[in-house]
Amino acid sequence: MRALVITEHGGPEVMKIEQRPDPEPGPGEVRVAVKAAGVNFADVLARMGMYEDAPKPPCVVGYEFAGDVESVGDGVTDYSPGQRVLGGCRFGGYAELVVTGASELVPLPDDWSYDEGAAFCVHYVTAHAGLVRYGSLRPGEDVLLHAAAGGVGIAATQVARAEGAGTIYGTASRSKHDVIKSLGVDHPIDYTTEDFRKEVRRIAADDQPLDLVMDAIGGSSFRKSWSLLGPGGRLVCFGASSVMEGNKRSVKAIARSLATTPVFHPVSMMRSSRSVIGLNMLRLWDAKGSFDEYLTPLREGIENGKLRPVVAEAFPLERGGEAHQFLAERRNIGKVVLTI
Repeated sequence: MRALVITEHGGPEVMKIEQRPDPEPGPGEVRVAVKAAGVNFADVLARMGMYEDAPKPPCVVGYEFAGDVESVGDGVTDYSPGQRVLGGCRFGGYAELVVTGASELVPLPDDWSYDEGAAFCVHYVTAHAGLVRYGSLRPGEDVLLHAAAGGVGIAATQVARAEGAGTIYGTASRSKHDVIKSLGVDHPIDYTTEDFRKEVRRIAADDQPLDLVMDAIGGSSFRKSWSLLGPGGRLVCFGASSVMEGNKRSVKAIARSLATTPVFHPVSMMRSSRSVIGLNMLRLWDAKGSFDEYLTPLREGIENGKLRPVVAEAFPLERGGEAHQFLAERRNIGKVVLTI
C-alpha cells in the first residue's frame, strides 16, 4: 500500500510517499480502504519531534479516517466488506489501508462525504470528553472555547450547544468571526488584537463569569483562563499550541511557553473551589484499550443532525506537507483532511 511517511523529524519536506506492507486485521479488528484521513496538530508536533507519544521515524501517523470496510477479522459481526465507515486508529491513518478495532468505528451517514467522516472522530471525541465526560457541562453554564474556528473549537461549539450551554465565548482571528458566530459562538474575541480575559470580563460585566474553559493554547493562556472561572469552574487543558513557532522545533517558543505556564496548587484550588483537568485522549485510549465510551455517546448527535464536521480544506495524500503547513499557519476554519 501507499503511505505518507515521516522519514525524519523536521519541516513539511520530510513527509514522503512510500510503499508499506498491507496491514492484516486480527480478531475483533477491521481493515478499511481509506478514502480520507484527518490531520491534527498532534501530527504536526509528531513530525517536528515534539510529541513524545508518537512512533519514532520513519513512521506513519494519523488518528482518524473514513473509507470502506475492506475485510474483517475473526469475531467481527457488526461490519462487512463494502460498508462505509468513519473511525479512529492508533496511528497509521495516512495510508491507503488501516486496521483498527471494530469498537472504534461508526457507520458513515449516507449524506456525509468521506472528507466529513475523516473530520469527526478525534475532534468530537476530544470535545465530548473535555466538555461532558470530564468537564461535566450542565445546561445554562457559560463556556470559553479557545481556537473556536479550529476543528476542536467547532466540534466543542456544537457539543456545547447540544448540551444546552448558556453563553459561549470563542477566540479566533477577526476574519473568522462571522463563521464561528454562524456555528453557535455568542461572543467572538479576536485574540490577535484583544486580551481575551479583559474582553470576557467586559462583555459579562463580571470578574469571574465562566463555568468551563477548553484551552489547548498553554503557557500564559492557562493562567488567564483560570482567572475567569467562578466557584465550581473547570479549566480543561488539552494541548499547548503555544510551543509551536513556524514549521520547525523552536527552543525559544518551548522555553517561553514553559516559563509562562502557571503552577496550580491544590490549596488554592480548594479555597476557590475551582479545578484544573488535564486531558490526553491517547493516554485514555491506551489505558482503557478503546475510546468507544467517548465515541458511542456522539452517535445520537450524528443521527439527529446536531453534530456535523466542517471541512476547511482537503489535500491529496501527496501534498501532506502542504496540509501540515496550512494547519500550522492557522489558516483553517474547521478540519484539514487528506484524500486518498
